[in-house]
Amino acid sequence: MMQRAEGLPQTQVIIAALNEEPGIGSTISELKEHLHNPKILVVDGNSHDETAKIAKNEGAEVIYQDGKGKGDAIAKAIESMNLNVDFVILTDADYTYPAEHIPQMLKILEQNPDVGMVCGSRFDGLPDKMAWQGTFHFGNKLLAFAHNMLNGVALRDPLTGLRAVRAEIIRGWTVKSKGFDIEVELNHQVERRGFKIVEIPIKYRQRLGEKKLGMKHGFTILKRIMLETTN
Repeated sequence: MMQRAEGLPQTQVIIAALNEEPGIGSTISELKEHLHNPKILVVDGNSHDETAKIAKNEGAEVIYQDGKGKGDAIAKAIESMNLNVDFVILTDADYTYPAEHIPQMLKILEQNPDVGMVCGSRFDGLPDKMAWQGTFHFGNKLLAFAHNMLNGVALRDPLTGLRAVRAEIIRGWTVKSKGFDIEVELNHQVERRGFKIVEIPIKYRQRLGEKKLGMKHGFTILKRIMLETTN
């Protein structure tokens, strides 16, 4: 692992955002509280609100997406950012994932060279009941079951949006996913590179702003699970 002059690893944060004005400011502010001088890159999907402006005011670098979808945004970030860093943090722009868990995730990566990614498990933590209810909770459980049964990457919460991953794993990664199926593809990318995945329990908050994940996205995720199984 490459060490910096101050003895701390360098971390890049990637946030895909589309019309996340209510949560983007709080998300970035909290990241800066818990991380040492992080590089924060926001990929804006051509929002119609003040998402990009707020992100810039909070000190984040903002680039604009050419296509659509979360996977496409992550691909744009990988192409655009300087990957001369040790670790990459992936998180959402809606303030659902508390940044307080990230130092522990990074510590696991630093201390365990065989671990390639640490994921925050919403199933094992203390979720806000308003954030983790009804069809959303059931849909995640169902997709997690399909993910583990079909492709052998056994994770409690394979679709979590909070991840710390070694930068070497995504250098040169050609992302195929365009939408919310990106998490499934990343799970397999880590496994194919010969690394382990570790999960830790996290809190999960009610999002700030309108929920975007719907039933149609569930079918896209299920399709990706099956595609990755056959590769």
